[in-house]
Amino acid sequence: MYKKLFIPGPTHVSDDVLQKMATPMIGHRTKEASNLQRSISDKLRKLMYTQNEILLSTSSGSGLMEGAIRSCTQKRAAVFSCGNFGNRWFAIAEDNNVPADKFEVEWGTANLPEQVDGVLSSGKYDLITITHNETSTGVMNPVEEIAQVVKKYPEVIFCIDAVSSLGGTKIEVDKLGIDICITSSQKCLGLPPGLSLCSISEKALEAARKVKFRGSYFDLLQLYEYIQKKDYQYPSTPSLSHMFALDYQLDKILKEGLDNRFERHRKMAEYVRNWAKDRFALFAQEKFTSHTVTCVKNTREIKVSDLNKALGERGYMISNGYGKLKEKTLRIAHMAELSLNDIKKLLANIDEILGL
Repeated sequence: MYKKLFIPGPTHVSDDVLQKMATPMIGHRTKEASNLQRSISDKLRKLMYTQNEILLSTSSGSGLMEGAIRSCTQKRAAVFSCGNFGNRWFAIAEDNNVPADKFEVEWGTANLPEQVDGVLSSGKYDLITITHNETSTGVMNPVEEIAQVVKKYPEVIFCIDAVSSLGGTKIEVDKLGIDICITSSQKCLGLPPGLSLCSISEKALEAARKVKFRGSYFDLLQLYEYIQKKDYQYPSTPSLSHMFALDYQLDKILKEGLDNRFERHRKMAEYVRNWAKDRFALFAQEKFTSHTVTCVKNTREIKVSDLNKALGERGYMISNGYGKLKEKTLRIAHMAELSLNDIKKLLANIDEILGL
């Protein structure tokens, strides 16, 4: 039996989008491929509120996270973390021999503007990374306020992991001065996993030109220069199936209307938060709770794995806590093509299973 996914990715994919994955192949060096890529980029610029170029990568979001920190760090990176995926970005830096320092806050709390200001005022860093939406804790960092601080340091490249938020909440890339904004196909975009994408500013490209060893597959400068020279084609074969589906899905997203889409996500989040506060408690500080995934503190000390097993028999799936939070929290995602009605059905089933 298919389980409808309420996990922080991969998320539920609608049948029509899945069908687009079955589109017959075209040559990746054809005019059709160029037109497909250009169409995707033009639509993504609208979703990201940017004039910057868009890069696609046949990888998970971690691939472009590696590309960003390796391609654009000349001096030293400041990695801000409020959970597992901020920590992952730091591990990626270390694995690539990129000089970096990690600034981690207590899980459940956010990285704050004053923390960023204090770090950048040292003058030691020329690149920072922020996890916009931390799925391990359900925290959404205040990126708008952080952006105002970063603007005080024009020499710093501003990188955002928006893997689990872009398409579910408004992120105005150009207005915020974000140099590299990264996301993935399997979260709020509502596609199967396997494709990641980012916007990249001229400032980030200039920084990359000064970095000698940028790697190969995730060299953002090479990707950028190749699509400029080769009419929106890539150095290696991209996942055309994902591209067919993404082009189609972006049409659906734009047809829904960006404000309508963001409001739908906000309403789902609000409903889940209210339910969580009534039945359990929120793990994240309430003023920093995510619009796309809610991390619920397991105050009733239920066995989350047993709950998920019972939900699976009814055709639903949620997530256990991540890493050190396993069984201490449960996570309910509300993103992509899910509706408020879907959320209400899920929570009614949880109530019934737990006798609440």
